[in-house]
Order: sequence, then C-alpha cells, then structure tokens
Amino acid sequence: MDSPRSRWRSVVPWVVSAALLVYVFGWVTDWERLRAATERADLPLFLAFATADRLAFFVIWTWLTAAALRRFVVHVPVRSVFALRGGSELARAVSNPLSDAAFFVGLASLARGRMDAVLASALVPAVSHIVVMLVQMTLALAFLESGLAENTGVATAAAVTWAVLAAGAVAVWLSRSGRLSYPGIARVSAWLERFPPRELLPFFGGFALLAVFDIQIQWLASRAFGVEIDWLALAARIPIVYMSFVVPTLGNFGTREVAWAALFSDFGDRDALVAYAFAINSVFLVLNVLLGVMFLGRALELLRAVRRARREGEPLPRPILHDPTDQ
Repeated sequence: MDSPRSRWRSVVPWVVSAALLVYVFGWVTDWERLRAATERADLPLFLAFATADRLAFFVIWTWLTAAALRRFVVHVPVRSVFALRGGSELARAVSNPLSDAAFFVGLASLARGRMDAVLASALVPAVSHIVVMLVQMTLALAFLESGLAENTGVATAAAVTWAVLAAGAVAVWLSRSGRLSYPGIARVSAWLERFPPRELLPFFGGFALLAVFDIQIQWLASRAFGVEIDWLALAARIPIVYMSFVVPTLGNFGTREVAWAALFSDFGDRDALVAYAFAINSVFLVLNVLLGVMFLGRALELLRAVRRARREGEPLPRPILHDPTDQ
C-alpha cells in the first residue's frame, strides 16, 4: 500500500501545475494577444521542429543510457532499453516520477536485479548532461553582446552550479585522502571509481552534439512560431529552463511557460512566449502518448511492476534529473 508521503508526492505535481497554469492563463495572459501570436505561427514548420527536438532527446538519451549500462553494468540489448524507455513514456503523460520509476524498475529487471549498479550507471548520462549544460551556459555567457549586466540570472546560475560541482569534487578528494570521514561522501567516492574519466568522454561528446542540435532546433521552432530569439541567448538560458523542471509539475505544464516568459522577455511579448511554451508542452505530451502506445505491452508491464513494488514496500528510484524535454 502506498504511504501517505508517496500519495502526497503523486498529488504535488498536479497541484503545482494547476496553480501555475491558473496564474499564467487566468491572471497575467492577454488572451487576445495570445490568440494573435498563435495565428502568426507557421504551425506545420513549428510542429516539425518540435517533434524533431523531442525525438532527438528520446533517441540520444536512451542510446546513451543503454551505452552506460553495457559499459559499466551488464551487456544488455539496446533494443530492450529502447522498448523500456518507450513504454515508460506513456506514464510520463501523467507523471514524470512515475515514468522515471517505471523505466528504472524495468532496467533493474533487465540487468538481473542489480538496482544499485543500474542507478550508478544511470547517473552517467544525467551528470554528463548537467556538465555539458553548465559549460554551454558559461561559454555562451562569455559571448553575449549584452554582457553580464543584462544576464545576472545566467551568471548566478552558472556560478552556483560551478560552486556545487567544485564543493563536491573537494569533498570527494578529502574523503579519498582520509581528511574527511562521512559515509555519504565515501559512497559517492566509491561510485565514482567505477567511471574512469576517459570512459566518460563519449557521453560528454554525445550530449555536446545534442546540446548544439537542441539550441538550433529551438531557434528554428521559435522563429516558426513568430518569436525571434537570439541563438546565443538560447544557449545561455535554455539550461536554466531545464533546471526549472526540478519543480514537480505535470509534464512541465506551468513551469515551462513561466520560465520562457521570464527568461526571454527581451525577445518577445509575454503572451507570445507563453503561447510558444504551451505549444511545446502540448506537442511533447502527444509524442509521449504516441511513444507509449507504440510500446503498449511493455508500458503496461512496467506499470504493473511499479504497483507491485509499491505494494511490497520496495523503494523506487528517483533520478536526479529528468529528461529535459519531458518529457
């Protein structure tokens, strides 16, 4: 039986999404201007670009997850990892945590019950993506014509994230040298020993290519929607949009609209930015359902496994980073 805490976690995304959507569409949005912004959009082009973005993240993220499993845990069929991920996307239409739990429960079964090793290897694509986004944000910030004065939010986010990574690196170094004795840091240090830096290079490279593609496709999609956003501004600020997805919402509805309107207000009016973000979310929601339906048998199997695990009181994994297109 689900615990009260588990039930509360499942309700929070619905509550937060509803509150944000009421704020965005019921309080600060001019519906006439939003309708006009939508009518100016080249919808066929926008749909093509948004679909390409979602599918690219699905394919590359899943492929890199499979590569991490095969390299660091156990040799598994890549097609099986794709089937698991595709099946879990049906649950993502309702809940990101439910989808993530279903995917990782399926991976643990595929890897012969080695949940700890599966989670360790799953961190490889997640952490690689975080580092790539941080480098992307930092490099773009250095080339923005508006400078630091007009991009204090980007500079602050980059500085805080670099500080967290640096603090973690120092803590691990102190633990390995015997100067710091803390069980949590010791476990992190032991995990890191499984991943030699040289073997992580393909993952950083894969996410670097994905980042460039994502910026370009968002640049094209926003223009097709009638919102002209500078390429470097997208490179600098998109990571912050993705970081905002740690807020528990239903399919990022509400979060994406608020983030886009706040971060790109100097490139378009608020209503056009809200319309664009809502359209992106809607396209992703439809694609998540279609991907799940393609792997419907696997999706139902995963959901049954999650329900069984919860009924038996088994802990379900909660990854540190969602697929940013939720996605």
